[in-house]
Amino acid sequence: MAARGHVQDPNDRRLRPIYDYLDNGNNKMAIQQADKLLKKHKDLHCAKVLKAIGLQRTGKQDEAFTLAHEVATLEPTDDNSLQALTILYREMHRPELVTKLYEAAVKKVPLSEEYHSHLFMAYARVGEYKKMQQAGMALYKIVPKNPYYFWSVMSLVMQAISAQDEKLSQTMFLPLAERMVEKMVKEEKIEAEAEVQLYFMILDRLGKCVEALDVIRGPLGEKLTSELQSRESKCMMLYRKLQRWPECNSLAHKLLLKNPDDWQFYPSYFDSLFHLMDQSWSPPEDGEHCPEGSVHHTVAEVMRFVEERITGEDGKDSRSLRGPYLARLELMHRLRERGCPEERLLGDPLELMVQFFGKFGDKPCCITDLKIYLHLLCTDQHVQFINRLGEAVPLGEQGDEGLCFPEDTKALQRHLCVSQLGRALGLHHALDPDGKLRLIAQLKAHYRHGLKFGTNALKTELQFSDMYCLMAAHVYVDLWKETGDDNMVWRCLGVLQEGLTLSPSNAQFKLLLLLVYCHLGAFEPVVDLYSSLDAKHVQHDTIGFLLTRYAESLGQFAAASQSCNFSLRFFHSNQKDTSEYIIQAYKYGAFEKIPEFIALRNRLNQSLHFAQVRTERMLLDLFLEADIVLSLEESVKAMSLSPEEDDIPWDTMRDNRDLTVFTSWDPKDRELTEEHRRRSLEEETAWLRLRSLTLRLLASLASPGRAPSPQNSDTTNENGVGGGSSVLGGLLGQLQLALQTAAQIDERRTQYPFLGPPSTRLASALSSGSCQCQAAALQLSVHLQELEDVGLDESSELQTQICNGFKSLVVQLQEILNRCKGDFLEMKEGKLKTRPSLLENLVFFVETVCVVLWTASHCAKVLRPLKTSLQKKKKKKKDANTVLPAVMCGFQELTGGLQDLLTQTLEFIKGQETGITALKLAGLSLEGHTQDEEAFTKAAMDKVQSSYLRSLQEAGDLLRKRAETIKSLKI
Repeated sequence: MAARGHVQDPNDRRLRPIYDYLDNGNNKMAIQQADKLLKKHKDLHCAKVLKAIGLQRTGKQDEAFTLAHEVATLEPTDDNSLQALTILYREMHRPELVTKLYEAAVKKVPLSEEYHSHLFMAYARVGEYKKMQQAGMALYKIVPKNPYYFWSVMSLVMQAISAQDEKLSQTMFLPLAERMVEKMVKEEKIEAEAEVQLYFMILDRLGKCVEALDVIRGPLGEKLTSELQSRESKCMMLYRKLQRWPECNSLAHKLLLKNPDDWQFYPSYFDSLFHLMDQSWSPPEDGEHCPEGSVHHTVAEVMRFVEERITGEDGKDSRSLRGPYLARLELMHRLRERGCPEERLLGDPLELMVQFFGKFGDKPCCITDLKIYLHLLCTDQHVQFINRLGEAVPLGEQGDEGLCFPEDTKALQRHLCVSQLGRALGLHHALDPDGKLRLIAQLKAHYRHGLKFGTNALKTELQFSDMYCLMAAHVYVDLWKETGDDNMVWRCLGVLQEGLTLSPSNAQFKLLLLLVYCHLGAFEPVVDLYSSLDAKHVQHDTIGFLLTRYAESLGQFAAASQSCNFSLRFFHSNQKDTSEYIIQAYKYGAFEKIPEFIALRNRLNQSLHFAQVRTERMLLDLFLEADIVLSLEESVKAMSLSPEEDDIPWDTMRDNRDLTVFTSWDPKDRELTEEHRRRSLEEETAWLRLRSLTLRLLASLASPGRAPSPQNSDTTNENGVGGGSSVLGGLLGQLQLALQTAAQIDERRTQYPFLGPPSTRLASALSSGSCQCQAAALQLSVHLQELEDVGLDESSELQTQICNGFKSLVVQLQEILNRCKGDFLEMKEGKLKTRPSLLENLVFFVETVCVVLWTASHCAKVLRPLKTSLQKKKKKKKDANTVLPAVMCGFQELTGGLQDLLTQTLEFIKGQETGITALKLAGLSLEGHTQDEEAFTKAAMDKVQSSYLRSLQEAGDLLRKRAETIKSLKI
């Protein structure tokens, strides 16, 4: 705020100290200074606004808003007040108020370029595209500069993009935008590249590809200079849209002659060839093949072209380019797909890949280049291929361990590539357990040998041999999953911890450690690991699920809250940030980026992960605070939770998870498939629906008598009474349907790859009985509502039904608790074993107890007035022996049963804590480990032990607080 530019204002000197205090975060002093100034100068509007900013930042929002409103109603036109109000409204997340400010300012100072410009940007922040168009034209009339005119044009394009009616876009907004640009073209007023880009965007959206092609190839196209080969790329895109395959082919091969390594043009070159073959295209007898030049329309011509590029590379003294060699493999793959016999003329794929490895094996990209073409090899060629590659790796003399090691980093990279390709061909997976252990020993030996090449590496640099360590960890995971031997997973953690110590910036080590710890049920070490990944911006959406999936389910409630906050902070700032990006794009004429920013905002608003963390965060807050810190009603009110409103965009929800974030060399049959992705999304959606409905039902429980909102006015019953009960009934119906869908999904028992998407909590929630018990508890509130309407005298059947419901809840909770029984961490035959499923069941028990207690609290509120009226009747009749109604007795049994259950659970947790603390991990002997390996493995075990203790402590603390609330349930 200090760098506000030069302001010609005598008051600027007086305001300067307030600005400085605000800039330095000393808000209280800023308020005091503003008060002093206002005593002397009551009409100094800017001082009032700066005081309001100080109040806003000290949490006094209402006072701040009142002060700001006082100034805003005076419609100030001084720059200081306007800028300060803009800052304040942005901090209040009220950008719509900024538009009103500048609308008033523009009316008072109609010829101000600056205020018109600010008004346009204020409209941009709130997405008022129609008003932006008008503001842009008003600005152009005052100051006829091209950028202002094209701001107006772009605002028309944005109206087209955001219009619900596609027909309206195509018949009104876009044609009008086209005419506006054509006017400038005819008057030869087009000056900048951004204006040509905008013209191209309009024509492209109108589907006028021929006209767009004329623009790109004409004199206007010469202005497209900021991107390399911008004109050519646009021409190629248009040729493909127009299906002009001869031109597409000719342009691609011309561009590949210039730069044979430019991969983006090889797919177009090959695609166009096959389209020409399908159309039986032949060149005209006279003249050029097409406007772009000669066309390669036969396989022989294309093969010759690719071979010529390779010959050119082979004959170079300098290092060869990869493009032509990969193009040959790509052509072979496409010819084989089409069943073309010419494929054989390109040579034997094994020989071609060995040749490629000979040239590029010392580059880290060699593995990713060759992996996608491994399917060209026959199964019986796999071992031969790896042996041939091994022969091309220069290794030193045989060492003490009977292994030969590379003597420089290039040889190391070649050897590493051979190991990675061996895994990708399934040779690692085919080994028996002993063979896998021998392989791990070799990988670890190569890893440790390779460390000598990175002795001077910085902490932020990776070691040259890190991938050996990662591969050894992957083979340990294979062994763990195949044999069930827990020693393998501890060794895996040990080797990864060792790798991370020597290469602290290796994200893959951190990610795999994070995953393995979560599979073992230990969340405590994961928090620091994820934090050290330093996830930036959109990564909170793409990889945030790795953290939020396990936090709550493993009993770390405080960390779960923090994890949700990580993600939510990003999602909430996205809305504000995107507006700023759009404004910058307008300022600098980057018009083609504006729709991309809007698309990014929509993608994030519709994110599955966003919906999940929002729902889970609110449920967590209720589990941790409702009826402990605040009442359930107050908690629901503080969250602005409305049972009638479902704010999750189910129909447009997007799965933005990056499910390929882990480096993997698994063969094709073990990789993540599209079917896995589809089923994972289905499962995530089903679980989210259950959680969302549970949350809305709890909100409904907290406000049962509330009148419906206007859009749900049809839920009002005949008596005009608030439709809380019918909303509750409707939600319970939806919950039953969601449970049926969930059960069907659970029956499939989909197994995902270890490095694929994690399974949701759905299967555990159903098998533990937690979902069913929560639904039964919430269903009881409907019967209680009926009892309230009918009264105690006429409701003996209903009371019996409610009493049975009470008994059933205690029985179901006991069954969930029984499924937690067992040792969470145990030592068997000198091996440490974890049982994370028991911990997950305990968390479900805790959650279900919370829901049952809230239902019980609701029951108490219904039964108290009924008991009071009953006692009044007793006094009138002077009858002291009236039997207590069944529902009252049943409720007392329920609270007693809940008290006993919680006592029993707390004793169980205490026993587990004692047992886990007593485990002597230090005395554990780990066979076949070096001293260093043993230290890293035991450190990992200590972290798991500590995490389990933390989870038990948090669960116990929460249950103790819940046990206290039972005392308030007396009627």
